[in-house]
Amino acid sequence: MATNLALDDRLIEEARRAGRHKSKKEAVTAALEEYVQKRQQMRILEAFGTFTVDPAYDYKRERQRNNVRVSSRSSRRRT
Repeated sequence: MATNLALDDRLIEEARRAGRHKSKKEAVTAALEEYVQKRQQMRILEAFGTFTVDPAYDYKRERQRNNVRVSSRSSRRRT
């Protein structure tokens, strides 16, 4: 999609050189991708502490239960 933006030429050139991009378009695309990724990471970090944790939860026991189920299914297929 073609878009016309008034961008700071000095800043674009600095970003292009810093990222070793061949074109302004590559530099802007990379910057936008990094921006989106950073914002998504920030949302994940903001979620920390908002979930209730069950101190009695035993992930090792759950993993063993799940492995037993998978093992019993795979043994049935072999026969």
